Amino acid sequence: MGKRKNVNKMMQQVQQMQAEMQKAQEELARETVTASAGGGAVKATITGNLELVELEIDPEVVDPEDVEMLQDMVLAAVNEALTSSQEMASKRLGGITGGLGDLGLNMPGL
Repeated sequence: MGKRKNVNKMMQQVQQMQAEMQKAQEELARETVTASAGGGAVKATITGNLELVELEIDPEVVDPEDVEMLQDMVLAAVNEALTSSQEMASKRLGGITGGLGDLGLNMPGL
């Protein structure tokens, strides 16, 4: 009977963790991070679930003779925002999945 009790407890903990994960993912979808490049000339805003929702380019930096520089700034801003978004999600979800060790489960990547 002791094993069954432990399995039931583990299942309750897993269900609770799933509910917390769902809530955290919904919150992340509403949260955003913004990163910039070129001294603020290009700004990228990304949600916690990695969706690019805004890209701002200062008209002053639009030079038809140097499109490559603008492309580099866009890439830098978007990549920095992606990194920040992933870090935010990792911190938020890591606190939830950290409890897996208590269940005797080892799930790398979560």
